Amino acid sequence: MKKLLASAAIIVAATLPLSAQEPEVDAGTVLATVNGNDITVGHLVAMRARLPAEYQELPAQVLFDGMLEQLVQQQVLADVASDDMSSATRLGLENERRAFLAATYVEDVAMAEISDEELQAEYDAQYADADPVEEFNASHILVETEEEAQALIDALADGADFAELAAESSIGPSGPNGGQLGWFTAGMMVPEFETAVFELEAGEVSVPVQTQFGWHVILLNEVREQAPPTLDEVRAELVEGLRRARVDDRIEELMSGAEIERPELDIDPAVIANTDLLNE
Repeated sequence: MKKLLASAAIIVAATLPLSAQEPEVDAGTVLATVNGNDITVGHLVAMRARLPAEYQELPAQVLFDGMLEQLVQQQVLADVASDDMSSATRLGLENERRAFLAATYVEDVAMAEISDEELQAEYDAQYADADPVEEFNASHILVETEEEAQALIDALADGADFAELAAESSIGPSGPNGGQLGWFTAGMMVPEFETAVFELEAGEVSVPVQTQFGWHVILLNEVREQAPPTLDEVRAELVEGLRRARVDDRIEELMSGAEIERPELDIDPAVIANTDLLNE
C-alpha cells in the first residue's frame, strides 16, 4: 500500500500545471508591472546591495516583500511626478543620476582587487627605508611655582624617591601614579616639555620646566627605538591608501582626456542661492 501511495504521489507531482512549479528566476524576472513599467528581481537585488548593513540582516522574505512594495509605490509616485516635472525636479534628477553613476564607477575602481605584490611594494615604500622613531618614557611632577619645582629637585638630589614625591606634591593627573607618563614620541607633548626631555639622558632629572600647565620636574626613565609596524598591523591603512590613490589616478587620467569647456563668464557666485531661477 505504501508503495502504491508513493507512486501515486510521484504521478500527481509530475502532472501538476507548470504554474504551480517553482519558476526559473533571473534578473529579468518580472515581479510587478506598474502602469506599463516592469519591476524585476534585478531591481530588488540592486536595491538590497545598497541597503545599510542592519537592513541587509533582515529575513529574506521581509526584505523581499518590503522592497517590492516600496518600488511599486515609488513607481506610482514617479509616474505622477514625471507627468508635470518642474525645472527643479528635472535638474535635481540629472544631478542624482550624475552622482549615482560617478559614485558607482569610483567604487568599482576603488574596490578592484589589490594583489599581495602591490601591497608589499607599498609597505616597502613606506617603511623599508624609514628612519627609526625614538620613543621616550618619562615621569614628571607638576607644581604651581618655580620655587616648588626647585625644592623637589633638591629633595631628589638628597635621595628622595621620585614616585613618592609625585604622589605627594604633583597637581597633575599622573601624580597618584607616581608621575608616570608612559611612552610617547615627538609631537605628542607640548614643545617646552619635549625640548627638556630631548636634552636629558636616561635616569636624569631636568631643571624646572615651565609650560602652560605650570612648572614641571621631569625624570627621563628610558629611551628606545620604535620598531616599524608589521605589514599585518598596517594592512588596512595601506589598502585604504592604495584605494584612494587608485581613484585619484583614474580621475586625473579621465579628466585629462575629457573635452571640458569652461566659458569665461563674470557671474556673481551668490546666484546659486537664487531659487527663483528654477521657476523661469
